Amino acid sequence: MCRIELGSQTKLIYRLYTCLINIMNSTVDWPEPIVRVQSLSESEVAVIPDRYIKPPLERPTINSTTTTTTTTDAPRDDVNIPIIDLQGLYGDDDNLRNTIIGQISEACREWGFFQILNHGIRPQLMDRAREVWREFFHLPLEMKQPYANSPKTYEGYGSRLGVEKGAILDWSDYYFLHYLPLSLKDYNKWPALPADCREVIDEYGKEVVNLCGRLMKLLSLNLGLEEDVLQNAFGGQNIGACLRVNFYPKCPQPDLTLGLSSHSDPGGMTLLLPDDQVPGLQVRRENDWITVKPARHAFIVNIGDQIQVLSNAIYKSVEHRVIVNSGQERVSLAFFYNPKSDIPIEPAKELVAQDRPALYPPMTFDEYRLFIRLRGPRGKSQVESLRSQNTHKFCSCK
Repeated sequence: MCRIELGSQTKLIYRLYTCLINIMNSTVDWPEPIVRVQSLSESEVAVIPDRYIKPPLERPTINSTTTTTTTTDAPRDDVNIPIIDLQGLYGDDDNLRNTIIGQISEACREWGFFQILNHGIRPQLMDRAREVWREFFHLPLEMKQPYANSPKTYEGYGSRLGVEKGAILDWSDYYFLHYLPLSLKDYNKWPALPADCREVIDEYGKEVVNLCGRLMKLLSLNLGLEEDVLQNAFGGQNIGACLRVNFYPKCPQPDLTLGLSSHSDPGGMTLLLPDDQVPGLQVRRENDWITVKPARHAFIVNIGDQIQVLSNAIYKSVEHRVIVNSGQERVSLAFFYNPKSDIPIEPAKELVAQDRPALYPPMTFDEYRLFIRLRGPRGKSQVESLRSQNTHKFCSCK
């Protein structure tokens, strides 16, 4: 076995990155006029516009309650992602602690998704964080519109992802804001209403960042690494963190569209505060779509593409999507815990060996997410394309 490196690969990635920067810098506005999905829903349209109708193979299978299982690619409602109680993680019972750590390890390797209970964040703060955003989305449009975002940074009040003209859109509105680094944290870009919105977001973000830091140590240990290896690869304390609040209005034809198209998260780790009254998140499990049943006051944790890369694919980022329904709106808060944007992310050296070569080339998070922002959600094609590119660095020579 000999190792042949194609020097052109790094040049290709650099050229693509430069091209994408030029496209994003020249894109000052969305390719078509923005229509707020909430406004469509509240106008009580009976038929959704064509621009929200997904191709037949991407449409969900939905009945009056949740979903049915009529095809091999249909949702499963008899299964749930793992639910892990962290209550004994920092106690004196070593056996219980080891059991919890083992459950997290299995979930990261086999599912890429799990729920956590007794995580240390006050239920009252979780409830208020969700409700303050629900109140924001129910403000009159003229009070929300000053926060309208652009494709340059996505920060603010938005209704589409990607800048491809004529793209099929998702049935959702959202609000995106930066929490870390502090140089990007701008309270003026956070909603001023409801009155306690900024205070609640700030406290919530601080608590979730701390929780993510604790989880990163466990993920690192479960890979057989020192507890700070993953965190240091992210930049130590100089990490990135941002919040995307999703608002999924009622939809008259939920069988034709999605609230959020299938994708894996491009960042490091996501902590989702779901709408615990209305299910909607679906996780791909082999050929099935699993409808997640949120536990009350639990966070849903999922592995992002950057941790898949760092773990050399031992941990998996997993495809997921969101369905909508005709009877109830949904609100969820996705908090993204990401590497420092300019640090090259590649498989940890401790996880690379002759019989397990590095599966991914180095790429900064800035470079990687430009692909996402340009194209929008595309299943797992983004991270898998990197993997397929890097396999060409090795060949068997006889």
